[in-house]
Amino acid sequence: MKKSPESTTLVFLSMTSQRLSSVPASPIRKLVPYATAAKKAGVKVYHFNIGDPDIKTPEVMLQVLRDWDRNPVGYSQSQGEPSLLESLKIYYHGLGAIFLDTSHLQVTIGGSEAISWALFAVADPGDEIIVFEPFYANYNTYAAVNGVQLVPIPTNLSDGFHLPAQSVIEGKITKKTKAILYCNPNNPTGTVYSKSEIETLVALAKKHGLFLLSDEVYREFTYDGARQVSLLSFMQEIPEHAIVLDSLSKRYSVCGARIGALISLNQDIMAGVLRIGQGRLSAGLIDQLMAAKLTKVPVSYFQEVHDEYEKRRDVLYEGLRHIPGVTIPKPEGAFYAIVGLPVEDAEHFCQWLLTDFRDPSPSADGSGQAETVMVAPAAGFYATPGKGKNEVRIAYVLSIPDIIRCIDILTKALNAYHP
Repeated sequence: MKKSPESTTLVFLSMTSQRLSSVPASPIRKLVPYATAAKKAGVKVYHFNIGDPDIKTPEVMLQVLRDWDRNPVGYSQSQGEPSLLESLKIYYHGLGAIFLDTSHLQVTIGGSEAISWALFAVADPGDEIIVFEPFYANYNTYAAVNGVQLVPIPTNLSDGFHLPAQSVIEGKITKKTKAILYCNPNNPTGTVYSKSEIETLVALAKKHGLFLLSDEVYREFTYDGARQVSLLSFMQEIPEHAIVLDSLSKRYSVCGARIGALISLNQDIMAGVLRIGQGRLSAGLIDQLMAAKLTKVPVSYFQEVHDEYEKRRDVLYEGLRHIPGVTIPKPEGAFYAIVGLPVEDAEHFCQWLLTDFRDPSPSADGSGQAETVMVAPAAGFYATPGKGKNEVRIAYVLSIPDIIRCIDILTKALNAYHP
């Protein structure tokens, strides 16, 4: 008997894996269709939802594109382009990790691939990895793809999302626990962990034989005189257990170049991830040769970028904390903030901003373009059901005038919102 199109579809759907259906939608991008519809209707949407910086890419990197004359564009080496590996080694030596050699470095396609490979390398399906919530939402994706169970430990807005006591963390360690994964400076909270907090994690890794995975994408972005304490400083203390995960995307505003790195002194880890790298052939040649110019980026570039983000942080913090019902701890680093709103369902509010709320842009005759703002519901940055339901994550990657305008829009929207 010939099957109907409907029955064929049902058979096809039943054949997909459970892992595929377990991969969650990104809370950062899930509302994109609503933003797209608003734009098609002529509405200007300010993107406060995603960490895609407007800061310019260093000219020395762009010059690689302007001067490109290789034809054809071939593969690179699976570990990474030699010139990029050498530049990365010089960069990490500048951070004090003079013990690192290129054999301790694996170039990845963005920091995302580094995180996913690390989970694959340290845990088998069904094993557990401790995280601190709220956490970078895409950890959920990498965990689902690799069959790993994330075990969340709550942190609180009231104390700036700093780590709980060692006993609390230790209480979550079981026979299935294989690693602790943390992000410092933190996405999505903007928290910068202290030296004593990192020492606590190192002590737990040593005591229980756990891997310690440190996501350090925002290393350079710390404010008010604070300095990031890198796991690189402890790598020789726990050489078999420390893995640093890194990316050039935010540091050099090259999100589209997709270059990251995995760093470890564990020879088995490095040999294993290289085998994975060989299976996917290589990261992009053009991207890597751009990134290899990182040693040529002037120090003044970083200082200007750092100062700009700190100013933006100050404007955002001062503006939001004066809105009735809004709670925001002062971000200590990165360019994100978790913000509590006086609403019961932040996801509904975020969607409503895109589908219903419109504010005319300021103009002398009152005929300005309709505008709204897009922010990310924070529930997707938690693993515990019900957590973050009245919170949003904001990425302050817009110019200061645009941030001021977004604060104005959010103020008006909260006053008008009646679900």
